[in-house]
Amino acid sequence: MRRWRVPGPRLLILVVGLGAAASSEPGPVTCGSVVKLLNVRHNVRLHSHDVRYGSGSGQQSVTGVSAVDDSNSYWRVRGKTSTVCERGTPVKCGQSIRLTHINTGRNLHSHHFTSPLSGNQEVSAFGEDGEGDYLDDWTVLCSGTYWVRDSEVRFKHSSTDMLLSVTGEQYGRPIHGQKEVHGMSYSNQNNNWKVMEGIFMKPSELLKTNSYHAEL
Repeated sequence: MRRWRVPGPRLLILVVGLGAAASSEPGPVTCGSVVKLLNVRHNVRLHSHDVRYGSGSGQQSVTGVSAVDDSNSYWRVRGKTSTVCERGTPVKCGQSIRLTHINTGRNLHSHHFTSPLSGNQEVSAFGEDGEGDYLDDWTVLCSGTYWVRDSEVRFKHSSTDMLLSVTGEQYGRPIHGQKEVHGMSYSNQNNNWKVMEGIFMKPSELLKTNSYHAEL
């Protein structure tokens, strides 16, 4: 039987700063935005929680959940390790970023450990207070100039070239019904993601100078 380490619950306090836009109109994804990411094929949102893997790295687990209103599915878009991406700066296709889990402060991470169900590459959440290491960096793969909110994108792990994916394997207790998230070496429909709910920072003046027009 696989053992999991489950600490007590945490309290989420989400503070919305000035400059946040709640508009549903499509526009660029910007640094500082807090988003939920949907795996399009399996209809689950990228999720984490203070539950550690019982095998592999033993780090905080990352899963996919079907629930729409779970606060543990919020991630903040940030610049890659050791860089600062100013709030409101549009994320370009091909840019490396970090995704920081709002409730636990750990970054989406991958490494050469085997995932517990499918045997692909493990994806975990790592670090403290938003600071981890270079294995937290993911490259946004999309068409066009910017990552646009209504478009499907892929996330390639910058160090191992694995693609963030879901293939449908499902966990038992204590996270019954949640699906495994892992890294795969080849592209297919299992690694397409789309921004859903979120708090989107308004694009900076840089966007206007690049003649990118969006209704926000």
